[in-house]
Amino acid sequence: MLDTESIRKDFPFLRQGCIYLDSTATSLTPEPVLNKMLEYYREYRANIERGIYKAAQIATDAFEGARAEIARLINAKPEEIILVRNTSEGINLVASGQGLKKGDRVVTTILEHHSNFIVWLRARKRVGAEVKVVMSDGEGFLDLSDFERAINGRTRLVAVTHTSNVLGVRPPVKEIVKMAHDKGALVLVDGAQSVPHTKVDVKALGCDFLAFSGHKMCGPTGAGALYIREDLQEKIEPLCIGGGTIEDVGIDHYRLRQGPSRYEAGTPAIAEVIGMGAAASYLMEIGMPNIAAHDASLTKKVLEGLQEVPSLTLYGPKDPRKRAGIFSFNLGRFHPHDLAVALDAAAGVMVRSGHHCALPLHKHILKLDSGTVRASVYLYNTEQDVEVLLSALSEISKTML
Repeated sequence: MLDTESIRKDFPFLRQGCIYLDSTATSLTPEPVLNKMLEYYREYRANIERGIYKAAQIATDAFEGARAEIARLINAKPEEIILVRNTSEGINLVASGQGLKKGDRVVTTILEHHSNFIVWLRARKRVGAEVKVVMSDGEGFLDLSDFERAINGRTRLVAVTHTSNVLGVRPPVKEIVKMAHDKGALVLVDGAQSVPHTKVDVKALGCDFLAFSGHKMCGPTGAGALYIREDLQEKIEPLCIGGGTIEDVGIDHYRLRQGPSRYEAGTPAIAEVIGMGAAASYLMEIGMPNIAAHDASLTKKVLEGLQEVPSLTLYGPKDPRKRAGIFSFNLGRFHPHDLAVALDAAAGVMVRSGHHCALPLHKHILKLDSGTVRASVYLYNTEQDVEVLLSALSEISKTML
């Protein structure tokens, strides 16, 4: 079990006395991560890879050490980790680098964040690729038989979330990977909501690509990672090329480097990557199984409580064993934005409202135009946080509906 009170001391944002329940959008950042980033700026502020003076070598070692820690978090090799700005950039790299052409099929799902949805619609518009969207049931569950029908001999890629950022459902990704590979297709997994909360093992999962963001896993904004299986790297074109990506350049030719460097053009977000590596170390020191167990405990409490609030409609699975700690709901006739403002004003509870970058899911599955309110839990949240949320919702329901 987590020592939540000790963990909370690492997060200066919480000293305000607020209740932060928006970690699905972005997580808070602990002092050890902030200190590691400041150490770079204060003690060895230099560019990486090419400088031969001491500060540059220290910076390079710290940057590559961060890559190694990020790789260790998901059981990958350091050379399989491409350092990008965020999950969206990682997905775009795969989308642009695959060389999709007319008639190629991409299979995705109705659960996806826009970042793992509109890139495929753009491929359809630009090159004539075919996009097949697998639909879910009302709670967000996907049927493997629908994937069996959707994945055919022309399917180049299956792109699927590991955890829905709206309903908290966890698709059967391992089974989807096997099905896709049996038919010759590759699999991209959006790990933005899974990597920060549970042990993700890309070797056990079998996926070909996995994208995730540092800012959702206690790291800074501006740093993310894309896992590309090592044997696939020469087949995926970089999104950008330039400084740092080349092995040789002549007047009329160039040759790209091997490994992650071929994808990492220009000066990267050095401090942010070092911070993301520190965040990976921080989470692993606490223990991903411990974080997952803490999330599960709070999920059960939130689910039970939300279902007791008068006039509240909860979306997604009602069984806590079948979802992550992400809860989308509406309360009576309240517009989601109004309810979010009321929770902040009445109890200092910070939640998200809107469509959560998942308009197709809201339109076609939830049948909602105005969106939902979303609360989410993480390692620094407590049972008291949950109780304040539930009490505030009940009070608003009683006095304002």
